[in-house]
Amino acid sequence: MSSEPEQTEEQKALPKPPGLLRSSGVVGIMTMISRVLGLVRDMVIARYFGAGASADAFFVAFKIPNFLRRLFAEGAFSQAFVPVLSSYRQQESVTEVRRLVNAVAGSLGLVLLGVTVVAMLGSPLLTAIFAPGFLDDEVKFDLASDMLRITFPYLLLISLTAFAGGILNSYDRFAIPAFTPVLLNLAMIGAAIFLSPLMETPIIALAWGVFIAGALQLFFQIPFLMQLGLMPRPKVDYKHEGVSRILKLMVPALFGVSVSQINLLLDTVLASFLQTGSVSWLYYSDRLAELPLGVFGIAIATVILPSLSRKHAALSADQFAATLDWAVRAVLLIGLPAALALALLAEPLIATLFHYGEVTDRDVAMAAQSLRAYSAGLLAFMLIKVLAPGYFAREDTKTPVKIGIIAMVANMVFNLALIFPLAHAGLALATSLSAWLNTGLLWRGLIKEGAWKWQPGWPRFLIQIGLANAALAAAILWLQPPVDRWLEAGGLQRATDMGILVVSGVAVYFIVLALAGVRVRHFRHR
Repeated sequence: MSSEPEQTEEQKALPKPPGLLRSSGVVGIMTMISRVLGLVRDMVIARYFGAGASADAFFVAFKIPNFLRRLFAEGAFSQAFVPVLSSYRQQESVTEVRRLVNAVAGSLGLVLLGVTVVAMLGSPLLTAIFAPGFLDDEVKFDLASDMLRITFPYLLLISLTAFAGGILNSYDRFAIPAFTPVLLNLAMIGAAIFLSPLMETPIIALAWGVFIAGALQLFFQIPFLMQLGLMPRPKVDYKHEGVSRILKLMVPALFGVSVSQINLLLDTVLASFLQTGSVSWLYYSDRLAELPLGVFGIAIATVILPSLSRKHAALSADQFAATLDWAVRAVLLIGLPAALALALLAEPLIATLFHYGEVTDRDVAMAAQSLRAYSAGLLAFMLIKVLAPGYFAREDTKTPVKIGIIAMVANMVFNLALIFPLAHAGLALATSLSAWLNTGLLWRGLIKEGAWKWQPGWPRFLIQIGLANAALAAAILWLQPPVDRWLEAGGLQRATDMGILVVSGVAVYFIVLALAGVRVRHFRHR
C-alpha cells in the first residue's frame, strides 16, 4: 500500500487550507464584483460606441490578446503551473519553491516579450488572420490593426499577472487574483468616459485603457507576493526540472481547457464575414453568458485545481474523486438555473444592459438570439472548467488534447451547418454543441480512469434541483413583462423590473431547494 510522502517541517507548519465552499464563495464574490463592473463597462461602450464599424474593430483588437490570455495565461500556463507548484509545495523545501518561481518568471517573461514584439510589428497580418472579413473594408481593417498594436502588450502583462495569481492561489490566497480583473473594467470605463473625448479617433481610447489595465493588474499583486516571501527574481533557466515539467504540460494544455475559447474566436472570424454588427452582437451576448461562467464555474475551478493537485501528490484517490464530484454538483446547482434564466430573459437582459445610445431595437433582438444559443451550452462551459482540472491535476494533458481536437473539428462542422440558416446565432449554437461534446468526452474519460466516481445521493439531488428549476421557470414566465415594454421603458424602469425578476427568481429557487431538503452543510468540503 502506498504511503503519503514525508513532509518537511516547513510544510507541516503551513496553515490548514480553507474549505472549498468558503474559498469558492470568496472567489465568487470577488468575481461577481468584477463581472458587474464588466457589464457596466459594456454598457458604457454600448452608449458611447454602439455596435457599428468602430466597435467591431475594437472588439477584434481586444479579443485577439484577450483570447490568447485565456488560452495561454489562464488556460495552458495556469493548468500546467499550479499542479507543478503545488507538488513542489507538498514535497520540496521553500528554497526549492523559490528557485522554481524564479526560473519560471525569467523563462516565461523572455518568451512573452518576444511574442509581444513580433505581434506588434505584424498586427496587420494578425488582423487579417483573425478577422479576414475586414479585408474588404480598409478603414475598419486599418483601425483594428492600429488598436491591436496598443492592446497586444496586454498579453505580456496579464500573463505575468496570471503567473503571480497562480502562486497566490497555490497558497490559498484566492481573493487577490480574483479581484484584479476589477482594474481592467475600471480602466476601460475611465478611458471611454474621460479619454475618448480627447482622442481624434475616440474608440482608440479603449485600446489605451486595455494597456493601462494590464500594468495595473500586474503591479497590484506584487505586495502580496512579497508578503508570501515569493517575489520572483527572474532567472532564465529552461533546464530547471520544474520548468521542463511545465513546458511539457503546457503545449497539449493549450487544447485541453481552452477549446471553448478557440471556438468563440472562430465565431468572431466567421462573424466578420456577416453583416455589420454581427461581431458586436456575439460580443454582447457572450459577455452575459460569461457572467455566471466566471462567477461560479471559474471560481470553483480556481479553488479545486490546487486542492486536486495536493490530493494527487498525497496519493489520496478517494478524496480526489470526492472533490471532483463536489465540483460537478456545485456547478449543476448554479449552472442549470443560470442557463434557464438567460434563455427566458434574453431580450430583457440585453435591453436593460445595452439598449442605450447607438444600440437599436434590432441590435437587442439579434444579440438575444445568440444569447439563447450560448445559454444552451452554459452548463457545458462550466462543467469543462471543473472536469479539465481532473486531468491537469494528475499531469495528464494528452487526453484533453485528443478531446479538444475532436471538439474543435466538430465545432467547425456545426458552424458550417448552422451559419447559413441562423447567421450569427448559428455560430453561437455551434459553440454550445461542441462544448457539450467536449464535456461528455471529458466526463467519460474521468469515469473510465477511476478519477471520478459517483458519490451517494445523486438521484435525490437531481430531483431536488429539477423541482427548483421548474419553480424558477414558472416564476419568470409569470412575472416577466412583454418584450415591447422592455424596449420602450426608460433605464430606471428596466432596472426596477429586472431587479424584481432577479430577486423573485433567486428567492423562489432557493426556497424550493430548502423545502426539498438541500442544506449548505451538504456542500461543505475540503
